[in-house]
Amino acid sequence: MTVSTWAPGTVDLGDPDTFADHDLDEFWRTLRDTAPVSWNPPADGRRGFWVLSRYDDIMATYRDDVNFTSEHGNVLVTLLGGGDAGAGRMLAVTDGHRHHELRKILQRVLSPRVLDEVARAVRVNTRQLIREAAESGGCDFAEQIAGRIPMTTISNLLGVPEQDRDFLLTLTKTALSTDDEDIDDVDSEMARNEILMYFADIVEERRESPGQDVISMLVGSSVDGVPLSDDDVVLNCYSLIIGGDETSRLTMIDCVRTLAAHPEQWLRFKHGEVAVETAVDEVLRWASPTMHFGRTVVRETELHGERLRPDEIVTLWHASGNRDERVFEKPGEFDLARTPNKHMAFGYGPHFCVGSYLAKVEISELLLALRDFTTGFEQAGEALPIRSNFLTGFSTLPVRFRPDHRGLKEVDL
Repeated sequence: MTVSTWAPGTVDLGDPDTFADHDLDEFWRTLRDTAPVSWNPPADGRRGFWVLSRYDDIMATYRDDVNFTSEHGNVLVTLLGGGDAGAGRMLAVTDGHRHHELRKILQRVLSPRVLDEVARAVRVNTRQLIREAAESGGCDFAEQIAGRIPMTTISNLLGVPEQDRDFLLTLTKTALSTDDEDIDDVDSEMARNEILMYFADIVEERRESPGQDVISMLVGSSVDGVPLSDDDVVLNCYSLIIGGDETSRLTMIDCVRTLAAHPEQWLRFKHGEVAVETAVDEVLRWASPTMHFGRTVVRETELHGERLRPDEIVTLWHASGNRDERVFEKPGEFDLARTPNKHMAFGYGPHFCVGSYLAKVEISELLLALRDFTTGFEQAGEALPIRSNFLTGFSTLPVRFRPDHRGLKEVDL
């Protein structure tokens, strides 16, 4: 597709192939400049929807719980499918008082203070995996490292048995981020249902024999004096496993791929010229693994001269907002020292990601392990992109590591 065809309405953002087959940077720039509120027409039996591409408009919509709601779904796959079955029960698709109360429950177990022990385990696990990869000279980073760190972390929190984790990873990939063109909407829906059924069995076990994990905590929680139902717990487990694995895994893969392509940025970090916290924020901005979130119009409102009517779908595109020239200086440049960096990788407002602290811990530990155990790394083969209209990233990433022999002498992981 040539630049001359990048016009509003010419690109179907509901089609996963659009993102796998095209670099959309020029398209997003065109929308931000000429049609910040544009209409994605109906296609292939899917409804049409509004597209917001400017940072400030996206942030304003995230804050607006009067004119917009999450309770009809918050991603295109459910919004276009007629709604989310978890509405009013799963945190991500619940608004108002119940959302506030559910969020308080989850924040108690995902707070930095509570997660100190989890963070230490992330450090040990990450350093062991990177050390082994550096010593061996290389690996498929996506499968052997990024595919193991987030899933191990969130599984430990939820109390998922170790023998079930590969099975769950396969399901989460099929549900939202497959690289297989033969996987269709039916396969993805079946995978999502299998995840729900899996957690239904665990919830039943925890009711009979509670432990110290998040599921046990949810089983024992209530909102306004009413205990959470099995469905409430199962749906929020689904949300945690998808959010805790998919986005962190894809960000880690993009981080290594991007640093391999920008060795000058890697060396700045390796030599201590950039703080890890600053680097993490740029990694998140650049990767923007969650390309969009969605809302449904509740009350008629107007934005940039376009009238948004009740029941219409509005999509908020991080993929564009995190590259908005109105907010970020030279947004097309990957700069680990970028500050300020008010990216929207975790969303904003009432639905700001409850797992953001844990995600930052995982990316921080990855960067620090790479710094300590390698002198550098390079992509050693083709990276296979996932096919999704929600998430972006790669499912494979062959990497060749150059070991830092002085760092590898370290005994204490």
